[in-house]
Amino acid sequence: IFRFVQAGSEVSALLGRMPSAVGYQPTLSTEMGSLQERITSTKEGSITSIQAVYVPADDLTDPAPATTFAHLDATTVLSRGLAAKGIYPAVDPLDSTSTMLQPRIVGEEHYEIAQRVKETLQRYKELQDIIAIL
Repeated sequence: IFRFVQAGSEVSALLGRMPSAVGYQPTLSTEMGSLQERITSTKEGSITSIQAVYVPADDLTDPAPATTFAHLDATTVLSRGLAAKGIYPAVDPLDSTSTMLQPRIVGEEHYEIAQRVKETLQRYKELQDIIAIL
């Protein structure tokens, strides 16, 4: 997906279009939407896609990954920090998301437990930041 965005940015520059934030093509959202719409279910069948998304400088707010994530049902974010600690799989549960984590799909009890676990992990992360400052 990043190569698609990068190619769009290069073509946009060659056409003389003014880049938007962080140097991406001004049509990034439209182009990403068009690409993702082609990967969809129809009456004739369905497509399941697993997309590897490069995140420049591990910045999830960068326009390229942020625009891509908006079209995905679930994201699994791998953490360099967790991998450095030897924790595998190095999945960051705070940055990873799923539209399927809803009470009507997974059940009220499972949903509540998942939310409490995320709150506990978020609090742990905040305390780590405070301890690092001290």
